[in-house]
Amino acid sequence: MSGPNGGPHVPVGGGGGDSDEAEETAGDGDSFGEEEYAAINSMLDQINSCLDHLEEKNDYLHACLKELLESNRQTRLEFQQQSKQQNVGADVQGSQPPV
Repeated sequence: MSGPNGGPHVPVGGGGGDSDEAEETAGDGDSFGEEEYAAINSMLDQINSCLDHLEEKNDYLHACLKELLESNRQTRLEFQQQSKQQNVGADVQGSQPPV
């Protein structure tokens, strides 16, 4: 039986069984422990894969954002240069007498 998230169902001890039941449960504890460890190991592998995937996405997004930032800086510098050239051109035209 599986737990609420699809993982293995881990029974809670302390049930009011008799001593024969307790001995059988203790005998099965080793094999159940191995199954439980295998299930946990599998879940950890899946989590590790998800984290690797997220790290790759994060690296990609970081590279994209750096590229966008550099592009925006370049555009801003070009805009500032054009603005200065227009201001200089307007100053030159304003200082000359009309023809």
